[in-house]
Amino acid sequence: MPFISNTSEQQARMLAEIGLTKNDLFADIGEELLYEDFKLPAGLSEQRVRDSMAELAEKNSTHLTCFLGGGFYDHFIPAAVNAIVSRSEFYTAYTPYQPELSQGILQATYEYQSVICRLTEMEVANASLYDGGTALYEAMMMAHRITGRNKIIIDGSVNPIYRVMIRSYTRNLKIEFEESQCTDGLVDRGQIFERLDDKTSAVILQNPNFFGCIDDFSDIAAAAHDKGALLIVSCYPVSLGILKTPGAMGADIVTGEGQSLGLPLAFGGPYLGLMAARKKHVRKMPGRISGETTDAFGRRAYVLTLQAREQHIRRAKATSNICSNEALCALTALVYLSLLGKEGLRETSQLCADKANYAYKRLTAIPGVQPHFRGEWFFNEFVLDLPCEAADVIGKLIERGFAAGFPLSRYYSGMENSILICVTEKRTRHEIGMLAEALESVL
Repeated sequence: MPFISNTSEQQARMLAEIGLTKNDLFADIGEELLYEDFKLPAGLSEQRVRDSMAELAEKNSTHLTCFLGGGFYDHFIPAAVNAIVSRSEFYTAYTPYQPELSQGILQATYEYQSVICRLTEMEVANASLYDGGTALYEAMMMAHRITGRNKIIIDGSVNPIYRVMIRSYTRNLKIEFEESQCTDGLVDRGQIFERLDDKTSAVILQNPNFFGCIDDFSDIAAAAHDKGALLIVSCYPVSLGILKTPGAMGADIVTGEGQSLGLPLAFGGPYLGLMAARKKHVRKMPGRISGETTDAFGRRAYVLTLQAREQHIRRAKATSNICSNEALCALTALVYLSLLGKEGLRETSQLCADKANYAYKRLTAIPGVQPHFRGEWFFNEFVLDLPCEAADVIGKLIERGFAAGFPLSRYYSGMENSILICVTEKRTRHEIGMLAEALESVL
């Protein structure tokens, strides 16, 4: 058909040619979601469009002091991170299938894999996955391929957003889920050990968990291995500057959300899914892997390796259908960790923990505010019980300039008065004090 301009009459002619009407194209969408009359304004000049967009942007509450966590965190990002990753040779790079043209990005992804292995104390890493939730799903499917089993034990303290994602992805798969409930913020060993059997593929845990509580899963790893199952641990990478690593606990597969490693909150993405594992499982691992080799002249070189796992070679039998390159986000994490270094990461982690402990003591001194859990072992998030509904208090604190926390009633019944508060290295003593004064005033 010859080219025609995009007018209603010509659209109708094109649809008639294939025996359809416009409504046929939207038949699968519910009527309540259809909206045809958008009432778009007439075209404007570039200057007027800029001014109009600036006015709209000013309506966003960008002034809020952030004490919000729940898996995504407001960390300081050095200016050098954006300056480096915005270079054109990185910013426009896509899948480096031709190593002779892609040594720079291939070396960068190799270095990224190396730092993730060091950070988690694991042996291999990929580069990389979409976000923390999809990485956890991919780890679960990886365990299924390794063990040939269908039963998954997942703890209720694992990020509820991740649990929703996992159940959504496995809706049409024959995966059996058993969910244990935490006790006083920590994994209930009795429930886990009772559920472990020779049908269990993997146990999925998180440290620090969604409530910010920290734990050591070494005993659970040993029990899972005795039954032929794997331990999957979702981690918060910044916490690994001071906490025991998943690798040291005996984890078989480690995942995490890499947003805290130099990526801005940015209205929800793009983010970064971390994944590392034991070397013996590498052929079951999804995603791209960069390897170091030598060329025909003996010079060091980098290539995509073990590609027979991937869909462009193995098709339907591939380890996953990951088909978008997250290399720019992975590069951002590499640059961030390289700038901080080992001591810088440890200092950042310690600042998060110390400031959170200070905020915990400051806020629990307010009459009517109580800690939800008896234990005080947390990283930079903690749960408080308020004398009224947390969602109402959070709304009032937004009016005073604070994104004060996450209302846990959104995912947990019986926690209507509970709030999850996060403190990163960016929060100052003054800001914590102002939050305490505002909270006390609201209450």
